Amino acid sequence: MSRTLRPRCRSRERPPEPTVGQKRLYPWYSDWKILQFTCQHCGWTGKGEKTFPNEGVLECPRCDHGVAYVQFPSLRDTEQAAVAGNEEAIRDLPEERERIRRLEARMNKFWSNHLHSLEQLPNDLPHTSHADQLVEIGRDVFGRGDSFVQKITGKVERPLQHIREFRNRPQPSVVVSVDLLTTGVDIPDLEGIVFLRPVKSRILFEQMLGRGTRKGEHFPDKSHFVVFDCFDGTLLEYFKNATEITAEPPEHEVRTITEIIEDIWNNRDRDYNIHRLVKRLQRIDKEMSGEARDMFAAFIPQGDLAKYASDLPRQLRTDFVERMKLLREKSFQDLLVNYPRRQRTFLVATDTVDVVSSSWLVRGTDGKEYKPEDYLSVFARFVRENPAQVEAIRILLNRPRDWNTAALTELRQKLAIAPQRFTFENLRKAHEIHYHKALVDIISMVKHAANEQEPLYTAGDRVKLAMARMTTGKSFTPEQIQWLDRIEAHLVENLTIEQEDFEAVPVFNLAGGWSRANRVFDGKLPQMIKQLNEAIAS
Repeated sequence: MSRTLRPRCRSRERPPEPTVGQKRLYPWYSDWKILQFTCQHCGWTGKGEKTFPNEGVLECPRCDHGVAYVQFPSLRDTEQAAVAGNEEAIRDLPEERERIRRLEARMNKFWSNHLHSLEQLPNDLPHTSHADQLVEIGRDVFGRGDSFVQKITGKVERPLQHIREFRNRPQPSVVVSVDLLTTGVDIPDLEGIVFLRPVKSRILFEQMLGRGTRKGEHFPDKSHFVVFDCFDGTLLEYFKNATEITAEPPEHEVRTITEIIEDIWNNRDRDYNIHRLVKRLQRIDKEMSGEARDMFAAFIPQGDLAKYASDLPRQLRTDFVERMKLLREKSFQDLLVNYPRRQRTFLVATDTVDVVSSSWLVRGTDGKEYKPEDYLSVFARFVRENPAQVEAIRILLNRPRDWNTAALTELRQKLAIAPQRFTFENLRKAHEIHYHKALVDIISMVKHAANEQEPLYTAGDRVKLAMARMTTGKSFTPEQIQWLDRIEAHLVENLTIEQEDFEAVPVFNLAGGWSRANRVFDGKLPQMIKQLNEAIAS
Protein backbone atom coordinates (compact mmCIF):
# COMPACT_ATOMS: atom_id res chain seq x y z
CA MET A 1 0.00 0.00 0.00
CA SER A 2 1.48 3.27 -1.00
CA ARG A 3 0.65 6.74 0.16
CA THR A 4 1.60 10.15 -0.99
CA LEU A 5 3.27 12.33 1.62
CA ARG A 6 2.32 15.99 1.58
CA PRO A 7 5.40 18.17 1.54
CA ARG A 8 6.02 19.98 4.78
CA CYS A 9 6.20 23.72 4.84
CA ARG A 10 9.88 24.62 5.13
CA SER A 11 9.14 27.68 7.24
CA ARG A 12 6.45 28.49 9.72
CA GLU A 13 7.46 32.15 9.91
CA ARG A 14 4.77 34.71 9.18
CA PRO A 15 5.34 36.99 6.20
CA PRO A 16 7.13 40.18 7.20
CA GLU A 17 4.99 43.14 8.23
CA PRO A 18 5.12 46.18 5.94
CA THR A 19 7.67 48.71 7.13
CA VAL A 20 8.98 52.16 6.29
CA GLY A 21 12.68 52.24 7.01
CA GLN A 22 13.06 50.44 10.34
CA LYS A 23 9.60 51.34 11.67
CA ARG A 24 6.40 49.34 11.32
CA LEU A 25 3.66 50.66 9.03
CA TYR A 26 0.14 50.23 10.44
CA PRO A 27 -3.12 50.59 8.54
CA TRP A 28 -5.36 53.24 10.09
CA TYR A 29 -8.10 50.75 10.92
CA SER A 30 -5.89 48.39 12.89
CA ASP A 31 -4.94 47.92 16.55
CA TRP A 32 -2.14 50.53 16.62
CA LYS A 33 -4.05 52.70 19.12
CA ILE A 34 -3.88 50.03 21.87
CA LEU A 35 -0.35 48.77 21.17
CA GLN A 36 2.62 49.82 23.30
CA PHE A 37 5.39 51.84 21.61
CA THR A 38 8.78 52.94 22.89
CA CYS A 39 10.54 56.04 21.61
CA GLN A 40 14.15 55.23 20.77
CA HIS A 41 15.10 58.87 21.22
CA CYS A 42 13.83 59.77 24.71
CA GLY A 43 12.67 56.43 26.12
CA TRP A 44 8.97 57.32 26.37
CA THR A 45 6.67 54.29 26.48
CA GLY A 46 2.92 54.40 25.95
CA LYS A 47 -0.03 53.30 23.86
CA GLY A 48 -0.49 54.39 20.29
CA GLU A 49 -3.50 56.50 21.23
CA LYS A 50 -1.14 58.75 23.19
CA THR A 51 0.97 59.46 20.09
CA PHE A 52 0.02 61.90 17.37
CA PRO A 53 -0.36 60.79 13.73
CA ASN A 54 1.30 63.71 11.97
CA GLU A 55 1.15 63.22 8.18
CA GLY A 56 1.62 59.47 8.53
CA VAL A 57 4.12 59.47 11.39
CA LEU A 58 3.16 58.43 14.93
CA GLU A 59 5.06 61.03 16.92
CA CYS A 60 6.26 60.66 20.51
CA PRO A 61 4.21 63.08 22.67
CA ARG A 62 7.33 63.99 24.64
CA CYS A 63 9.96 64.74 21.98
CA ASP A 64 8.01 64.60 18.66
CA HIS A 65 10.27 61.90 17.18
CA GLY A 66 8.58 59.15 15.16
CA VAL A 67 7.88 55.79 16.82
CA ALA A 68 5.98 54.15 13.93
CA TYR A 69 4.06 54.94 10.78
CA VAL A 70 0.34 54.89 10.13
CA GLN A 71 -1.29 54.84 6.72
CA PHE A 72 -4.22 57.24 6.46
CA PRO A 73 -7.24 55.54 4.91
CA SER A 74 -8.66 56.08 1.46
CA LEU A 75 -12.40 55.77 0.91
CA ARG A 76 -11.85 52.18 -0.23
CA ASP A 77 -9.94 51.39 2.99
CA THR A 78 -12.79 52.82 5.05
CA GLU A 79 -15.40 50.83 3.11
CA GLN A 80 -13.44 47.56 3.46
CA ALA A 81 -12.91 48.08 7.19
CA ALA A 82 -16.60 48.89 7.67
CA VAL A 83 -17.62 45.69 5.85
CA ALA A 84 -15.25 43.80 8.16
CA GLY A 85 -17.11 45.23 11.18
CA ASN A 86 -14.65 47.90 12.35
CA GLU A 87 -16.76 50.29 14.48
CA GLU A 88 -14.57 53.33 13.83
CA ALA A 89 -14.79 52.77 10.08
CA ILE A 90 -18.56 52.33 10.32
CA ARG A 91 -18.77 55.71 12.08
CA ASP A 92 -16.43 57.38 9.58
CA LEU A 93 -17.90 55.99 6.37
CA PRO A 94 -20.96 58.29 5.94
CA GLU A 95 -18.91 61.40 6.63
CA GLU A 96 -16.10 60.26 4.31
CA ARG A 97 -18.55 59.56 1.48
CA GLU A 98 -20.18 62.95 1.98
CA ARG A 99 -16.78 64.68 1.95
CA ILE A 100 -15.80 62.98 -1.31
CA ARG A 101 -19.20 63.78 -2.82
CA ARG A 102 -18.88 67.46 -1.97
CA LEU A 103 -15.32 67.59 -3.28
CA GLU A 104 -16.26 65.92 -6.56
CA ALA A 105 -19.28 68.22 -6.96
CA ARG A 106 -17.12 71.28 -6.38
CA MET A 107 -14.46 70.19 -8.86
CA ASN A 108 -17.08 69.19 -11.47
CA LYS A 109 -18.59 72.65 -11.14
CA PHE A 110 -15.11 74.13 -11.60
CA TRP A 111 -14.39 72.15 -14.78
CA SER A 112 -17.88 72.31 -16.32
CA ASN A 113 -17.99 76.11 -16.06
CA HIS A 114 -14.44 76.48 -17.47
CA LEU A 115 -13.42 78.68 -14.57
CA HIS A 116 -9.87 79.94 -14.14
CA SER A 117 -9.83 80.11 -10.36
CA LEU A 118 -11.55 78.42 -7.44
CA GLU A 119 -12.22 81.93 -6.15
CA GLN A 120 -14.86 82.21 -8.89
CA LEU A 121 -16.86 79.38 -7.31
CA PRO A 122 -19.56 80.39 -4.82
CA ASN A 123 -18.53 79.79 -1.22
CA ASP A 124 -20.45 76.68 -0.19
CA LEU A 125 -18.84 76.71 3.24
CA PRO A 126 -20.00 80.01 4.78
CA HIS A 127 -18.95 78.94 8.25
CA THR A 128 -15.28 79.06 7.14
CA SER A 129 -15.42 82.86 6.77
CA HIS A 130 -17.29 82.93 10.05
CA ALA A 131 -14.29 81.14 11.56
CA ASP A 132 -12.01 84.01 10.47
CA GLN A 133 -14.29 86.49 12.21
CA LEU A 134 -14.29 84.42 15.40
CA VAL A 135 -10.48 84.24 15.37
CA GLU A 136 -10.21 88.01 15.12
CA ILE A 137 -12.74 88.51 17.90
CA GLY A 138 -10.93 86.00 20.11
CA ARG A 139 -7.58 87.69 19.57
CA ASP A 140 -9.02 91.08 20.44
CA VAL A 141 -10.83 89.78 23.53
CA PHE A 142 -7.96 87.77 25.00
CA GLY A 143 -5.23 90.19 23.89
CA ARG A 144 -2.52 87.51 24.10
CA GLY A 145 -1.19 87.55 20.55
CA ASP A 146 -2.11 85.80 17.32
CA SER A 147 -0.67 82.46 18.40
CA PHE A 148 -3.08 82.22 21.37
CA VAL A 149 -6.17 81.95 19.12
CA GLN A 150 -5.83 80.19 15.76
CA LYS A 151 -7.98 78.73 13.01
CA ILE A 152 -7.57 75.10 11.94
CA THR A 153 -9.40 74.24 8.75
CA GLY A 154 -8.58 72.38 5.58
CA LYS A 155 -7.49 75.67 3.99
CA VAL A 156 -4.65 76.49 6.40
CA GLU A 157 -1.09 75.45 5.71
CA ARG A 158 -0.27 72.01 7.17
CA PRO A 159 -3.42 71.53 9.28
CA LEU A 160 -2.06 68.36 10.94
CA GLN A 161 0.93 70.33 12.19
CA HIS A 162 -1.45 72.89 13.74
CA ILE A 163 -3.46 70.11 15.41
CA ARG A 164 -0.27 68.62 16.85
CA GLU A 165 0.73 72.01 18.27
CA PHE A 166 -2.75 72.46 19.77
CA ARG A 167 -2.40 69.16 21.56
CA ASN A 168 1.22 69.35 22.72
CA ARG A 169 2.08 73.05 23.02
CA PRO A 170 0.85 75.79 25.38
CA GLN A 171 -0.29 77.77 22.35
CA PRO A 172 -2.66 77.90 20.65
CA SER A 173 -4.96 77.65 23.65
CA VAL A 174 -8.14 78.47 21.72
CA VAL A 175 -8.87 76.98 18.30
CA VAL A 176 -11.66 77.69 15.83
CA SER A 177 -12.11 74.57 13.71
CA VAL A 178 -14.22 73.63 10.70
CA ASP A 179 -14.76 69.87 10.22
CA LEU A 180 -11.25 68.85 11.33
CA LEU A 181 -11.52 68.11 15.06
CA THR A 182 -14.42 65.68 14.84
CA THR A 183 -12.82 62.22 14.94
CA GLY A 184 -9.39 60.62 15.10
CA VAL A 185 -7.93 63.56 17.05
CA ASP A 186 -7.01 63.13 20.70
CA ILE A 187 -6.53 66.31 22.75
CA PRO A 188 -6.62 65.07 26.37
CA ASP A 189 -6.52 68.46 28.11
CA LEU A 190 -9.45 69.97 26.18
CA GLU A 191 -11.65 71.82 28.70
CA GLY A 192 -14.34 73.48 26.61
CA ILE A 193 -16.26 72.84 23.39
CA VAL A 194 -18.34 75.59 21.80
CA PHE A 195 -20.93 74.57 19.20
CA LEU A 196 -21.28 77.44 16.74
CA ARG A 197 -23.24 75.80 13.93
CA PRO A 198 -26.42 73.73 14.04
CA VAL A 199 -25.26 70.11 13.78
CA LYS A 200 -27.99 67.62 12.81
CA SER A 201 -25.88 64.48 12.34
CA ARG A 202 -26.01 62.27 15.45
CA ILE A 203 -22.69 60.62 14.58
CA LEU A 204 -20.95 63.94 13.96
CA PHE A 205 -22.35 65.40 17.18
CA GLU A 206 -21.12 62.45 19.27
CA GLN A 207 -17.71 62.59 17.63
CA MET A 208 -17.35 66.30 18.33
CA LEU A 209 -18.57 65.86 21.89
CA GLY A 210 -16.13 63.00 22.37
CA ARG A 211 -13.15 65.34 21.97
CA GLY A 212 -13.71 66.52 25.54
CA THR A 213 -14.06 63.13 27.21
CA ARG A 214 -10.34 62.31 27.31
CA LYS A 215 -8.57 62.22 30.65
CA GLY A 216 -6.16 65.07 31.23
CA GLU A 217 -2.51 64.51 30.32
CA HIS A 218 -0.75 67.68 31.46
CA PHE A 219 -3.61 68.29 33.92
CA PRO A 220 -4.42 64.83 35.35
CA ASP A 221 -6.94 66.29 37.81
CA LYS A 222 -9.30 67.16 34.93
CA SER A 223 -12.74 66.02 36.14
CA HIS A 224 -15.09 67.48 33.51
CA PHE A 225 -15.34 69.57 30.39
CA VAL A 226 -17.78 72.33 29.51
CA VAL A 227 -20.06 72.36 26.46
CA PHE A 228 -21.41 75.72 25.26
CA ASP A 229 -24.62 75.45 23.28
CA CYS A 230 -24.91 78.73 21.38
CA PHE A 231 -28.44 77.92 20.24
CA ASP A 232 -30.15 78.63 23.56
CA GLY A 233 -29.93 74.99 24.63
CA THR A 234 -31.86 73.69 21.62
CA LEU A 235 -28.89 71.72 20.27
CA LEU A 236 -28.45 69.64 23.42
CA GLU A 237 -32.21 69.29 23.73
CA TYR A 238 -32.41 67.97 20.16
CA PHE A 239 -29.81 65.25 20.80
CA LYS A 240 -31.07 64.21 24.25
CA ASN A 241 -33.58 61.96 22.52
CA ALA A 242 -31.34 61.01 19.58
CA THR A 243 -28.18 59.90 21.41
CA GLU A 244 -27.09 58.11 24.54
CA ILE A 245 -25.96 61.28 26.30
CA THR A 246 -27.72 62.65 29.35
CA ALA A 247 -27.81 66.42 29.56
CA GLU A 248 -28.87 67.74 32.94
CA PRO A 249 -28.57 71.28 34.32
CA PRO A 250 -25.27 71.70 36.22
CA GLU A 251 -25.47 71.63 39.97
CA HIS A 252 -23.83 74.71 41.39
CA GLU A 253 -21.95 73.78 44.53
CA VAL A 254 -21.45 77.09 46.32
CA ARG A 255 -19.38 76.79 49.47
CA THR A 256 -19.31 79.53 52.05
CA ILE A 257 -16.03 81.05 53.10
CA THR A 258 -16.49 79.39 56.51
CA GLU A 259 -16.73 75.96 54.86
CA ILE A 260 -13.56 76.61 52.89
CA ILE A 261 -11.69 77.59 56.05
CA GLU A 262 -12.91 74.46 57.85
CA ASP A 263 -11.78 72.27 54.94
CA ILE A 264 -8.31 73.83 55.21
CA TRP A 265 -8.29 73.14 58.97
CA ASN A 266 -9.34 69.52 58.41
CA ASN A 267 -6.69 69.09 55.69
CA ARG A 268 -9.21 68.32 52.93
CA ASP A 269 -7.63 69.29 49.60
CA ARG A 270 -5.63 71.84 51.54
CA ASP A 271 -3.67 73.38 48.64
CA TYR A 272 -6.77 73.72 46.48
CA ASN A 273 -8.82 75.29 49.29
CA ILE A 274 -6.06 77.70 50.22
CA HIS A 275 -6.01 78.80 46.59
CA ARG A 276 -9.81 79.30 46.66
CA LEU A 277 -9.62 81.25 49.92
CA VAL A 278 -6.94 83.58 48.54
CA LYS A 279 -9.17 84.29 45.52
CA ARG A 280 -12.13 85.06 47.80
CA LEU A 281 -10.06 87.44 49.93
CA GLN A 282 -8.73 89.25 46.86
CA ARG A 283 -12.29 89.67 45.58
CA ILE A 284 -13.38 91.11 48.94
CA ASP A 285 -10.50 93.60 48.83
CA LYS A 286 -11.77 94.89 45.48
CA GLU A 287 -15.36 95.23 46.66
CA MET A 288 -14.99 96.69 50.16
CA SER A 289 -15.31 100.35 51.13
CA GLY A 290 -12.93 102.52 53.15
CA GLU A 291 -15.03 101.87 56.24
CA ALA A 292 -14.51 98.13 55.78
CA ARG A 293 -10.75 98.65 55.58
CA ASP A 294 -10.84 100.35 58.97
CA MET A 295 -12.83 97.43 60.37
CA PHE A 296 -10.36 94.87 58.98
CA ALA A 297 -7.51 96.84 60.58
CA ALA A 298 -8.64 95.36 63.92
CA PHE A 299 -7.53 91.92 62.61
CA ILE A 300 -4.75 92.52 60.06
CA PRO A 301 -2.15 95.33 59.69
CA GLN A 302 -3.69 98.50 58.20
CA GLY A 303 -6.67 96.47 56.98
CA ASP A 304 -4.70 95.59 53.83
CA LEU A 305 -6.60 92.46 52.84
CA ALA A 306 -4.89 92.13 49.44
CA LYS A 307 -1.44 91.96 51.02
CA TYR A 308 -2.71 89.56 53.68
CA ALA A 309 -4.19 87.28 50.99
CA SER A 310 -1.02 87.19 48.85
CA ASP A 311 1.11 86.29 51.87
CA LEU A 312 -1.35 83.79 53.36
CA PRO A 313 -0.06 80.58 51.63
CA ARG A 314 3.47 81.21 52.95
CA GLN A 315 2.22 82.00 56.45
CA LEU A 316 0.15 78.81 56.56
CA ARG A 317 3.16 76.74 55.54
CA THR A 318 5.39 78.23 58.25
CA ASP A 319 2.92 78.55 61.17
CA PHE A 320 -0.30 76.76 60.29
CA VAL A 321 -1.97 76.53 63.72
CA GLU A 322 -1.33 80.14 64.71
CA ARG A 323 -2.56 81.55 61.40
CA MET A 324 -5.69 79.41 61.47
CA LYS A 325 -6.72 80.96 64.80
CA LEU A 326 -7.56 84.24 63.08
CA LEU A 327 -9.25 82.57 60.12
CA ARG A 328 -11.48 80.47 62.41
CA GLU A 329 -12.43 83.40 64.66
CA LYS A 330 -16.19 83.94 64.32
CA SER A 331 -16.04 87.76 64.34
CA PHE A 332 -13.45 87.74 61.54
CA GLN A 333 -15.52 85.28 59.49
CA ASP A 334 -18.63 87.42 60.00
CA LEU A 335 -16.77 90.49 58.73
CA LEU A 336 -15.63 88.55 55.65
CA VAL A 337 -19.29 88.02 54.79
CA ASN A 338 -20.95 91.24 55.97
CA TYR A 339 -18.27 93.85 55.26
CA PRO A 340 -19.43 97.28 54.02
CA ARG A 341 -19.35 97.37 50.22
CA ARG A 342 -18.14 100.30 48.15
CA GLN A 343 -20.81 102.43 46.55
CA ARG A 344 -21.41 101.88 42.86
CA THR A 345 -21.88 105.05 40.81
CA PHE A 346 -23.21 105.62 37.33
CA LEU A 347 -22.52 108.97 35.69
CA VAL A 348 -24.90 110.45 33.11
CA ALA A 349 -23.69 113.39 31.00
CA THR A 350 -26.89 115.20 30.04
CA ASP A 351 -25.19 117.88 27.92
CA THR A 352 -23.00 115.56 25.83
CA VAL A 353 -23.91 114.28 22.40
CA ASP A 354 -22.30 111.02 21.34
CA VAL A 355 -20.89 110.95 17.82
CA VAL A 356 -20.12 107.49 16.48
CA SER A 357 -17.70 106.93 13.62
CA SER A 358 -16.11 103.80 12.25
CA SER A 359 -12.76 103.07 10.63
CA TRP A 360 -10.71 99.92 10.13
CA LEU A 361 -7.58 99.75 12.27
CA VAL A 362 -4.96 97.10 12.98
CA ARG A 363 -3.78 96.76 16.55
CA GLY A 364 -0.25 95.38 16.81
CA THR A 365 1.16 93.39 19.70
CA ASP A 366 3.12 96.54 20.57
CA GLY A 367 -0.18 98.25 21.43
CA LYS A 368 -0.10 100.65 18.47
CA GLU A 369 -3.03 101.06 16.11
CA TYR A 370 -2.51 101.56 12.38
CA LYS A 371 -4.72 102.95 9.65
CA PRO A 372 -4.52 101.01 6.35
CA GLU A 373 -2.10 103.46 4.68
CA ASP A 374 0.16 103.57 7.76
CA TYR A 375 -0.01 99.80 8.11
CA LEU A 376 1.11 99.27 4.51
CA SER A 377 3.87 101.85 4.90
CA VAL A 378 5.24 100.02 7.94
CA PHE A 379 4.93 96.74 6.04
CA ALA A 380 6.93 98.12 3.11
CA ARG A 381 9.69 99.21 5.48
CA PHE A 382 9.68 95.74 7.08
CA VAL A 383 10.05 94.04 3.68
CA ARG A 384 12.88 96.33 2.56
CA GLU A 385 14.80 95.99 5.83
CA ASN A 386 14.48 92.23 6.44
CA PRO A 387 15.56 90.16 3.40
CA ALA A 388 18.61 89.01 5.37
CA GLN A 389 16.46 87.90 8.32
CA VAL A 390 13.56 86.38 6.34
CA GLU A 391 14.82 83.97 3.71
CA ALA A 392 11.40 83.83 1.99
CA ILE A 393 11.53 87.57 1.25
CA ARG A 394 15.01 87.16 -0.27
CA ILE A 395 13.70 84.29 -2.43
CA LEU A 396 10.77 86.33 -3.73
CA LEU A 397 12.92 89.35 -4.51
CA ASN A 398 16.08 87.69 -5.80
CA ARG A 399 15.81 83.88 -6.16
CA PRO A 400 12.31 82.85 -7.35
CA ARG A 401 13.67 79.46 -8.49
CA ASP A 402 13.91 78.46 -4.79
CA TRP A 403 10.23 79.18 -4.04
CA ASN A 404 8.47 76.26 -2.33
CA THR A 405 6.01 75.41 0.43
CA ALA A 406 8.63 75.80 3.17
CA ALA A 407 9.37 79.35 2.00
CA LEU A 408 5.67 80.25 1.93
CA THR A 409 5.18 78.84 5.44
CA GLU A 410 8.21 80.75 6.75
CA LEU A 411 6.98 83.96 5.13
CA ARG A 412 3.55 83.79 6.75
CA GLN A 413 4.96 82.84 10.15
CA LYS A 414 7.63 85.56 10.20
CA LEU A 415 5.14 88.20 9.10
CA ALA A 416 2.51 87.11 11.62
CA ILE A 417 4.86 87.29 14.63
CA ALA A 418 6.09 90.78 13.77
CA PRO A 419 5.01 93.41 16.34
CA GLN A 420 2.67 94.92 13.75
CA ARG A 421 0.87 91.57 13.20
CA PHE A 422 1.36 91.29 9.44
CA THR A 423 -1.12 88.44 9.12
CA PHE A 424 -2.37 87.50 5.66
CA GLU A 425 -5.91 88.57 6.60
CA ASN A 426 -4.80 91.99 7.90
CA LEU A 427 -2.61 92.66 4.87
CA ARG A 428 -5.31 91.62 2.40
CA LYS A 429 -7.87 93.88 4.11
CA ALA A 430 -5.46 96.83 4.15
CA HIS A 431 -4.73 96.41 0.43
CA GLU A 432 -8.43 96.19 -0.35
CA ILE A 433 -9.19 99.42 1.52
CA HIS A 434 -6.18 101.43 0.36
CA TYR A 435 -5.78 100.22 -3.24
CA HIS A 436 -9.40 99.13 -3.83
CA LYS A 437 -8.03 95.77 -4.92
CA ALA A 438 -9.68 92.70 -3.40
CA LEU A 439 -8.08 89.29 -2.80
CA VAL A 440 -4.46 90.36 -3.33
CA ASP A 441 -2.08 87.41 -2.96
CA ILE A 442 0.80 87.36 -0.45
CA ILE A 443 3.49 87.29 -3.18
CA SER A 444 2.15 90.48 -4.77
CA MET A 445 2.05 92.14 -1.35
CA VAL A 446 5.75 91.50 -0.74
CA LYS A 447 6.87 92.44 -4.24
CA HIS A 448 4.79 95.63 -4.26
CA ALA A 449 6.10 96.58 -0.81
CA ALA A 450 9.67 96.32 -2.14
CA ASN A 451 8.86 98.09 -5.43
CA GLU A 452 5.66 100.08 -5.94
CA GLN A 453 5.89 99.49 -9.70
CA GLU A 454 5.11 95.79 -9.16
CA PRO A 455 1.45 95.03 -9.97
CA LEU A 456 -1.00 93.65 -7.41
CA TYR A 457 -2.43 90.31 -8.54
CA THR A 458 -5.02 87.99 -7.08
CA ALA A 459 -3.91 84.39 -6.62
CA GLY A 460 -6.05 83.44 -9.61
CA ASP A 461 -4.42 86.07 -11.86
CA ARG A 462 -0.90 85.09 -10.75
CA VAL A 463 -1.48 81.39 -11.35
CA LYS A 464 -3.13 82.03 -14.70
CA LEU A 465 -0.05 83.98 -15.87
CA ALA A 466 2.29 81.26 -14.60
CA MET A 467 0.32 78.50 -16.31
CA ALA A 468 0.24 80.48 -19.56
CA ARG A 469 4.01 80.89 -19.40
CA MET A 470 4.36 77.13 -18.95
CA THR A 471 1.88 75.97 -21.58
CA THR A 472 1.98 78.52 -24.41
CA GLY A 473 3.14 76.94 -27.66
CA LYS A 474 2.83 73.38 -26.32
CA SER A 475 0.23 70.71 -27.03
CA PHE A 476 -1.28 68.41 -24.41
CA THR A 477 -3.39 65.29 -24.33
CA PRO A 478 -6.90 65.42 -22.81
CA GLU A 479 -5.66 63.64 -19.66
CA GLN A 480 -2.73 66.04 -19.35
CA ILE A 481 -5.14 68.96 -19.60
CA GLN A 482 -7.22 67.47 -16.75
CA TRP A 483 -4.12 67.23 -14.59
CA LEU A 484 -3.10 70.78 -15.48
CA ASP A 485 -6.57 71.98 -14.41
CA ARG A 486 -6.15 70.20 -11.07
CA ILE A 487 -2.67 71.66 -10.59
CA GLU A 488 -3.93 75.15 -11.44
CA ALA A 489 -6.79 74.88 -8.94
CA HIS A 490 -4.35 73.70 -6.24
CA LEU A 491 -1.96 76.57 -6.96
CA VAL A 492 -4.72 79.14 -6.67
CA GLU A 493 -5.40 77.90 -3.15
CA ASN A 494 -1.78 77.34 -2.05
CA LEU A 495 0.62 79.29 -4.37
CA THR A 496 3.07 76.35 -4.27
CA ILE A 497 2.98 72.69 -5.17
CA GLU A 498 5.14 69.78 -3.99
CA GLN A 499 5.40 66.11 -4.85
CA GLU A 500 3.86 65.22 -1.46
CA ASP A 501 0.70 67.15 -2.37
CA PHE A 502 -0.16 64.58 -5.03
CA GLU A 503 -0.67 61.97 -2.30
CA ALA A 504 -2.03 64.20 0.47
CA VAL A 505 -4.58 66.30 -1.46
CA PRO A 506 -7.77 64.33 -2.25
CA VAL A 507 -8.31 65.81 -5.72
CA PHE A 508 -4.89 64.46 -6.76
CA ASN A 509 -4.99 61.24 -4.77
CA LEU A 510 -8.40 60.23 -6.10
CA ALA A 511 -7.12 60.64 -9.67
CA GLY A 512 -4.15 58.30 -9.09
CA GLY A 513 -1.67 60.37 -7.12
CA TRP A 514 1.94 61.12 -8.00
CA SER A 515 2.71 57.90 -9.88
CA ARG A 516 -0.19 58.37 -12.28
CA ALA A 517 0.44 62.07 -12.83
CA ASN A 518 4.15 61.54 -13.48
CA ARG A 519 3.39 58.80 -16.03
CA VAL A 520 0.89 61.06 -17.80
CA PHE A 521 3.63 63.69 -18.22
CA ASP A 522 6.22 61.10 -19.33
CA GLY A 523 8.28 61.39 -16.14
CA LYS A 524 8.79 65.14 -16.53
CA LEU A 525 6.52 66.21 -13.67
CA PRO A 526 9.38 67.06 -11.22
CA GLN A 527 10.84 69.59 -13.66
CA MET A 528 7.37 70.99 -14.37
CA ILE A 529 6.70 71.52 -10.66
CA LYS A 530 10.00 73.33 -10.17
CA GLN A 531 9.32 75.56 -13.18
CA LEU A 532 5.77 76.27 -12.01
CA ASN A 533 6.90 77.30 -8.52
CA GLU A 534 9.50 79.61 -10.05
CA ALA A 535 6.92 81.11 -12.41
CA ILE A 536 4.55 81.71 -9.49
CA ALA A 537 7.23 83.60 -7.56
CA SER A 538 8.56 85.59 -10.56
